[in-house]
Formats: sequence, C-alpha cells, structure tokens
Amino acid sequence: MAMPPSTDPGERVTSPVILACALLAGGLFGFGLTWSTMVRPEIVLGFLMLHDMGLLLVLGSAAGVSLLGFQLIPRLFSRPLFGRTFAEHPSVLNRRTIVGSAIFGIGWGLCGVCPGPAIAGLGAGNWPLVIVVLGILTGAWVEGRFFNQP
Repeated sequence: MAMPPSTDPGERVTSPVILACALLAGGLFGFGLTWSTMVRPEIVLGFLMLHDMGLLLVLGSAAGVSLLGFQLIPRLFSRPLFGRTFAEHPSVLNRRTIVGSAIFGIGWGLCGVCPGPAIAGLGAGNWPLVIVVLGILTGAWVEGRFFNQP
C-alpha cells in the first residue's frame, strides 16, 4: 500500500480496514477483560486487598505480552502495520505524574475497576458501572478543562 509523504512520523493511517482491525482488537480486549473477571469490582477489590491473587496472573500476562510486543515488533518490522514509523514517546517522572498516579490509584481502590474494565463491564451487563464511567468522564473533563496546561 503506497503512502503519501508526511512530515509527522507518528501520524496514523486511517482506513476502513484499519478501523475494522481496531474494532477487532478492542473486542478481543473486552472479551479478555470479561473472561478474566476484571470487570467485576468485587474480584478486583479482593485482589487489591491481597485476598485473591488470581488477577496477578492476568496483570503479569498482559505486561509480559506487551513487553515482548514492544521490544520484538520494531525489530521484526521496518514500520508499524498502521503507521508510518515507530515513534518513541518520551516519558517524564514529575510531580504531575506522581500526583496523577496517586489519584488514579485512590479512584481505582474506591470503585474497584479502572477505565477499560469499567467500559467492558457495561458490555457484559454490569450496569452499576455506568456511575463509574460517568465519574471517569467527569473527572477527565474537569482535569482537561481546568488543570490541563501544555
């Protein structure tokens, strides 16, 4: 597939095929979250309280597969399947990252799910998670509206 020149190396190519692949990947992600019971707050809270360590296998597997993918794929392919080049995302450890991580952790501990499993839980029929998702959207909007400074 020929690609037009671009000055932005991180620019993504968008087509119906790519969108279909994204839908398929999202479906696989949602299925895995539901199958592993990560969409059930009581299971996640049991894990966070160190009563049920079953989700440690899910977390470890996800981290391991991601690590292999991010290390191996750029070595095997000259460019990403859905982009022009492999781009590095600089990350910094600063006050904003640390405080944001702590706030995220508090929210995760209070509601028992993080954003991905909350959305997948809605797909699995766990309707009380609507409140959690509304809270996530509200918190993100407040941060973006009042605190997001470039």
